[in-house]
Amino acid sequence: MTWLTWLFLIVAALALIFVGLNVGGAMRWTGATQAILARLEAKRLPASPARYDPREIEGLPAPVQRYFSTVLTPGQSIVTAATLEHTGHFNLSPTGEQWKPFTSRQRVIVQRPGFLWDARIAMAPGVSVRVHDSYADGEGLLHAAVSGLFSVADLRGGGELARGELMRFFAEAAWYPTALLPSQGVRWTAVDELSANATLTDGALSITLLFRFDDAGLMTSMRAEARGRIVGKEVSSAPWEGTWSNHQRVDGMTVPLTGEVAWLLPEGRKTYWRGTVTSLRHEWSA
Repeated sequence: MTWLTWLFLIVAALALIFVGLNVGGAMRWTGATQAILARLEAKRLPASPARYDPREIEGLPAPVQRYFSTVLTPGQSIVTAATLEHTGHFNLSPTGEQWKPFTSRQRVIVQRPGFLWDARIAMAPGVSVRVHDSYADGEGLLHAAVSGLFSVADLRGGGELARGELMRFFAEAAWYPTALLPSQGVRWTAVDELSANATLTDGALSITLLFRFDDAGLMTSMRAEARGRIVGKEVSSAPWEGTWSNHQRVDGMTVPLTGEVAWLLPEGRKTYWRGTVTSLRHEWSA
């Protein structure tokens, strides 16, 4: 055989290996995804009460009352679950700027609180990193794998990881805003005319976030004074903040469709997630 024939055979073999790895990785990742989703559904509880009564927001801080009056409809059903799809960019560098495009699908169960963010981050043509970020049954999970096969991060369990994942669930409740009602277990305390603290408890975990609103009653940001930040194999706490924009009416509620998330470090603000919701479907109590 000529060298051209050998070259063709080598390229063909490499292509088959590449395709096989991608197919195998996709199958393995799908199986892991289904297992997490099943775990979420196994802990799903019915909403109580089943509908929003505006009387329950009486006595809440003024900006919180204005928020619920703006984004919800009296008598509407309580959200029990949501499915979202996103597009955006993720900064992979903890110190610099290494933005890569991502697409993702997210499943949220409101009671018992839980979610799964299933993302695909494009690294190069034909090469992606699959990411599972999850809170289920009181435990956190962060798993990233090249092509869904070769793990580059695999953290799971309780402690600070679970606390950080529950924070994410709570911070993103602007997408399923009935989850922020007092009847759903949230305690609100006043801060000033445009912000309030909210506390959520799940099992042994209790977290508090600062939510800010504008004069129109829309949520503009959330902040945690300390959230576990993973850099390499180390976990350290840092202030964490998300901002919201592009508020639209979806399923009779007003929700933000664009946002970004950042760490507030001594050297400055470190934004690492910028995304837009491209699809949002809610499930209801009644």
